[in-house]
Amino acid sequence: MVRRSRLKKRDKWGNRIALIGVTLVVASLAVVVNLKSASLKEKDLAYQIREESLLAQKEEEEKRKSELEERKVYVQTKQYIEEVAKEKLGLVNPDEILLKPVEGQ
Repeated sequence: MVRRSRLKKRDKWGNRIALIGVTLVVASLAVVVNLKSASLKEKDLAYQIREESLLAQKEEEEKRKSELEERKVYVQTKQYIEEVAKEKLGLVNPDEILLKPVEGQ
């Protein structure tokens, strides 16, 4: 019977050591998962900020695109051609009278 009690004590110690080992492994896994979770949350926040920035940039570029399309249509009109001819080339329509101010008065 003495042998059985010694075997039981060994088994208890063995079970306790195994239990402590398993507990340490689970605790270390929990710590690692928690640290990874924190770093993933930081990355997610950075990606959300970047996404918002890119969406704002996309909206600006779409607005610019529509402005350029409007400008493209305007550039093809007769009104634009006359405007450029008057401003840059100094041309006038045949029915227009050009008045220049007299200097010194």
